[in-house]
Amino acid sequence: MKKLYSLLLKSYLGPFFLTFFIALFIFLLQFIWKYIDDLVGKGLDFSVIFELLFYSTLNLIPMSLPMAILLSSIMLFGSMGENNELLAFKSAGVPLLKIMSPLIVLIGMISIGAFFFSNNVMPFSSLKMRSLIKDIQDTRPELNIKPGVFTSNLKDYSIKVAKKDNETNMLYGMMIYDHSDRKGNRIVHVADSGKMYLSEDKKNMILELYHGAYYEDVEEEGVAFNETKLPFDRHAYEKEKILFSLDGFGLKRNDENLWKDHFQMLNLKQLEFTIDSLSAKLAERENNIPNDLIFNNYYRREIKADSLMYKNDLVYLNTDSLFENMSIEKQVNAVDLAVNFARSVRNYVENSNDDISSRKEWLSRYEIEWHRKLTLSVACIILFFIGAPLGAIIRKGGLGMPVVVSIVFFLLYYVISITGEKIAREGDFSAFSGMWASSFVLFPVGLFLTYKASRDSVILNIDSYFLFIKKLIAKLKKKR
Repeated sequence: MKKLYSLLLKSYLGPFFLTFFIALFIFLLQFIWKYIDDLVGKGLDFSVIFELLFYSTLNLIPMSLPMAILLSSIMLFGSMGENNELLAFKSAGVPLLKIMSPLIVLIGMISIGAFFFSNNVMPFSSLKMRSLIKDIQDTRPELNIKPGVFTSNLKDYSIKVAKKDNETNMLYGMMIYDHSDRKGNRIVHVADSGKMYLSEDKKNMILELYHGAYYEDVEEEGVAFNETKLPFDRHAYEKEKILFSLDGFGLKRNDENLWKDHFQMLNLKQLEFTIDSLSAKLAERENNIPNDLIFNNYYRREIKADSLMYKNDLVYLNTDSLFENMSIEKQVNAVDLAVNFARSVRNYVENSNDDISSRKEWLSRYEIEWHRKLTLSVACIILFFIGAPLGAIIRKGGLGMPVVVSIVFFLLYYVISITGEKIAREGDFSAFSGMWASSFVLFPVGLFLTYKASRDSVILNIDSYFLFIKKLIAKLKKKR
């Protein structure tokens, strides 16, 4: 059996590494496509790009690992079923679970390694990747002009464009505020179109404007510059150039400590400490709200002695007497004051509710991240118990049918995970329910498939369905 187990492990590791690196490469391409606008045209060194890809690859391992385990399991056991190797094992009295036992041990070790990777390596790689992406995005921010939004990253200028052509780099419907004289929006450029490009020495950015004009407020003696009505000069032009210095726009490394307390940058122990702290602050905030409402709103003014009534050693406030004894003017003032107090209380309650909701949402993000450290390892085990029996049932090896089936189950796992996380983040579910929803759904599926495969079920064997259809057609022909 040792030789057979050794053969099984060798046969499994090949497809596992193959599918793992294929999945990792696909997810890495998706990452590059997401940040392609931040990388292109900024003159980044290859070492910077390689560093970003390295840290992003580390962060994509948790998504690639379950996919690789699922696909390689289906490929191995499907190939063994197709070549009647599983039949030979079972003929020798070896049940399916015993055949799977060396791979169960291997997947258990991979799951343990995945937990330590998620807990120790990913916080570090996430911190490095997030910091580096922010540094790259801050490099030459003039290239990050978005249509319909004022861009103020350029020193002394605010730029807004109506439309941007990414293929030709042409900008349309341009409006530029010049603040270089530190006197506000006294110079405004308006142009039909324009484009930005680097100077030959790569030290300046040139903005070339077409068919436009600039308006400049004219200062007059004895008239304050902040007056609403001032004369202005208008200068029309067919072509105009504005020069922006790129000094300070190169790649600068920001302090990584700015993100060190982010939930993605913490390990399990640090997450537990942060969750306890946030929970205590949330409870304190919730307890302070009713006290603030009572002491800051109910007891607004001192009560005059003549408006108090005494009965059985108890003190009552005679509000009717207090209000009736006031003059009409004071009654109106009292009503206005009460309305203002009520509005103030309403605003306080609304603001407090928003604050509590924000605190709960932020707390849920840390709780979600805590559970994520564990769900990765469990997902690896569950998907193996789905993939291995699926391959034994399908009895098809290679990259055809296994790829299709594995993608379906992985998408099911991924969609349930993302949906559960989103619902938990919004506060409709607890973090435990949301993050473990995929495991709760797929665990019974794995048990069912393992049971069916151990019983030699043909529930997913396409050949059995073709055979059934052929027999059915043959019976119908005989009846005719």
